[in-house]
Amino acid sequence: MIVELGHFALALAFAVALVQSVVPVVGAVRNEARLAAIGRPAALAQLLLVATSFAALTQAYLVSDFSVLNVVENSHSSKPLIFKIAGVWGNHEGSMLLWVLILALFGALVALFGRNLPDKTRALVIGVQGWIGAAFLGFILWTSNPFARLSPAPFEGNDLNPVLQDIGLAIHPPLLYLGYVGCSIAFSFAVAALIEGRIDAAWARFVRPWTLAAWVFLTLGIAMGSYWAYYELGWGGWWFWDPVENASLMPWLAATALIHSAVVMEKREALKIWTVLLAILAFSLSLLGTFLVRSGVLTSVHAFASDPTRGVVILVILCVFIGGSLALFAARAGTLSAGGIFAPISREGALVLNNLFLSAACATVFVGTLYPLALEALTGEKISVGAPFFDLTFGPLMVPLLIAVPFGPLLAWKRGDLYAALERLYVALGAAIAVVVVGLALTGTGRVLALLGLGLGTWLIVGALSETAARIKLFRAPVQDSLARLKGLPRAALGTTIAHLGIGLTVLGIVASTAFEEEAIAAVKPGETVAIGAYQLTLDGYLPRSGANFTETAARFSVRRGGTVVAVMEPAKRVYTVRAMPTTEAAIETFGLTQLYVSLGDAATDGTITARIHVKPLVTLIWLGALVMAAGGVASLSDRRLRVGAPKPARPRALAAAE
Repeated sequence: MIVELGHFALALAFAVALVQSVVPVVGAVRNEARLAAIGRPAALAQLLLVATSFAALTQAYLVSDFSVLNVVENSHSSKPLIFKIAGVWGNHEGSMLLWVLILALFGALVALFGRNLPDKTRALVIGVQGWIGAAFLGFILWTSNPFARLSPAPFEGNDLNPVLQDIGLAIHPPLLYLGYVGCSIAFSFAVAALIEGRIDAAWARFVRPWTLAAWVFLTLGIAMGSYWAYYELGWGGWWFWDPVENASLMPWLAATALIHSAVVMEKREALKIWTVLLAILAFSLSLLGTFLVRSGVLTSVHAFASDPTRGVVILVILCVFIGGSLALFAARAGTLSAGGIFAPISREGALVLNNLFLSAACATVFVGTLYPLALEALTGEKISVGAPFFDLTFGPLMVPLLIAVPFGPLLAWKRGDLYAALERLYVALGAAIAVVVVGLALTGTGRVLALLGLGLGTWLIVGALSETAARIKLFRAPVQDSLARLKGLPRAALGTTIAHLGIGLTVLGIVASTAFEEEAIAAVKPGETVAIGAYQLTLDGYLPRSGANFTETAARFSVRRGGTVVAVMEPAKRVYTVRAMPTTEAAIETFGLTQLYVSLGDAATDGTITARIHVKPLVTLIWLGALVMAAGGVASLSDRRLRVGAPKPARPRALAAAE
């Protein structure tokens, strides 16, 4: 009964989405307030209905209702509770339902917290959200029904893919979807503004917090996915340039550019055309990622092996929304004014430079990801575009951008002084040079590029702190005065500093773990020792273990440094009993910011096992930096100026009294 209730709620949500997609838009275009006002309750009703449907599917997983096909294909009664819940979105149908739930959530948030928006703008934004919701609810109902029944019902399910039975899966997809789908709000604002013909500084202020929130979630989602692949897949890498990884990176790059572009538009009413286009492209790239994952065109651990028919439907949806929005943009672009004028050396100029490099980097990832697919579709020829292409194109575009990052906040609006900004960055420049010189003294000239990379990370970190130090007059005013100035700084400014600091930390982690990693592959027997770097690992023996739905054999290693045992590591080879599928469970030990990583190969009959051992210096900074970046976004969101937006005009007293 609950399953049927969930299916019925989903059908009702589709009907409500149709109302939401038409009535408020008609009301806004015709200036009929009563029709426009229907968007708010419709958005709230859609959220309630989709949440009811999602709760019904979750309940089917919790009670192992194997009369539901989706539960049979992705669950098992012996699966731990957390993975039963995560299994709800560990498949195509359930993940699409989560996708639509988050879409409905964002639409409802606009309805609830968009009171400072002009009524017409809010009605149009909610209406555009209704268009997207109706399209994907219809897609789920007609091609991807998560409530399809089986009769007779089997006694047991097929279990979830073992590599997805990890706590990372319970966190990564929801975070990523909050970022993906959060970009829909910027898209809806852009389309609403094009329909209304009103794009100004107030519009940029409305868009920025929603884009920033989506960016924070997308940052966390990508970081969580990277760490999950790092420890769960057993290969020891944190990024593979997998097409589906790229599909999440592209909207992140576009959203990053949009945040910076919206700042220029808000402060100077410049870059209007470009900002609106970025708002459209960010969500368009999110839709592209949805297509790549669910169309069956990719073979990836991240991708759902879906019916190509579903891919065709998603492609049609993608073409309608991207093509329609770009057509509307082309029709309206001629009516948009250029906005404020500024010198190349200015804060606006720095933000434009930021946008150019981010857009070019996004374009290179786009080409490298889609070119093999397009070539195969047109000629049947199969090629692989991997890390060498992206390293040689993406990396060189990032380096000048990262060099320029500390300058931006130190330049004045409209016309800046590059020399004065550089004077404030002397400490950052000196710290970067010192890191390179010390590195050369310790390692020689064989790793010059790596040392320059460490210098670049240092430049970013100290440069970000230098901007705040200059604002609070650190060491140039009494300590109490500096602390008072720090307390009075806008949170958006602090957020910028924190985010840029996070970028520097991530750069340090990437460079150090890539260039200075040590690796050893050895066949060892119990009692034998493998030395790597400052560590000696002794295989003590094997431990057979079992879990709720798996059995495993762990290899116990004693880790010594300087003759003292500093850790015990137990990597394992695991077999999930239902699918009889083996997995490699890596063991990771953290020493400060460095990690020791051990994964196992196959064991021989004489007790010998192959161990792959890595020492990864500063690797934890990669994900710590992402967390710091997200913290910077949260700090900016807490700025009251972003949360409040433009003030809502007061109503005439006579009208208020009449009501």
